[in-house]
Amino acid sequence: MQCVARRVSDRHLLRLVKLWLEAPVEETDARGRQVRTTRNKDEGRGTPQGGVASPLLANLYMRRFVLGWKVLGHADRLNARIVNYADDFVICCRRGSAAQAMAVMRSMMSRLRLTVNEKKTRRCCLPGDTFTFLGYTFGRCYSRRTGGVYIGPRPAASKVRKLCRSLSEHTNRRTCLQDTADKVRTLNQLLNGWANYFCLGPVVRVYETVMKHATRRLRRWLCDKHRVWVGIYKRFPNEYLHQQLGLTQLGVTGHSPLWAKV
Repeated sequence: MQCVARRVSDRHLLRLVKLWLEAPVEETDARGRQVRTTRNKDEGRGTPQGGVASPLLANLYMRRFVLGWKVLGHADRLNARIVNYADDFVICCRRGSAAQAMAVMRSMMSRLRLTVNEKKTRRCCLPGDTFTFLGYTFGRCYSRRTGGVYIGPRPAASKVRKLCRSLSEHTNRRTCLQDTADKVRTLNQLLNGWANYFCLGPVVRVYETVMKHATRRLRRWLCDKHRVWVGIYKRFPNEYLHQQLGLTQLGVTGHSPLWAKV
C-alpha cells in the first residue's frame, strides 16, 4: 500500500485497493471442496493470486526492485540485466557472477518484504541448460536454413499440451449438438489467439503438431455428429476441413525474429 500511496492521493481509491488486497480467496482443495482463505489479510502482505489488480500492483513493487538494482550499481558491477514482466523476471549475467547476483537479489527482496518463489528460482547456464519465461523455453536452437546453433526461444512444451487439451475439451462428443460453423469458429479463435502470442523462434514443427491434433479432433467430432464410422478420412479430408469448413491453417513459412524493447 505504501507503493500505491506514493502515486495515488485519492483516499477512496486507496481504500478500494486495500479491500482488493484483503479480499478472501476461494480455492478448491484436494477433496473438491470450496475453501476460502484470508492469508493476505492475516499476514498483511501479498496480492491475491489471479486478482484483477495483482498485475498492476506487481509492476509497482517490482519497479522499486528494478530501479534499486540499477541505482545501487549492481547492474554495472555484476554486468547483470533484469528482464521482467509484472512479478516474473530473469537476471541475465555472465558466468561466474550468477551466485552473487542471486544473493543480492534475495537480499533486496527481503528488504522489500517480498517472498521469492523457490520452486521457480534457479540458476542455469546457457546453452547447455534451458529455462522457461512467459511461456517460452529459452535455450539452444538450430537454424533450419543453415543448421547453425543459436540461443533463442521456442514455445514451451507445457503450453503446447495445454492448447491440445483445450482443443480436445472443445471437441468432446458431448458438444455434437452444436452447430458446425460455430464449432469451427471457436477452434479458430483458440488457434489464432495462441499463434499470435507464440510466434517467436522455430515454431514450424510446433504448429504442425498443433494442426495435426486440431484436424484429428475436429474430424472425430464430425464423425460423432454425423454418425460416420468408416471412411472417415475420405469423408472428411484435410482439404474439406480447411477449405469448406474454414478451419484455420497456422503459418508454416518460418518464424518471427526475436525482438525486445531495450
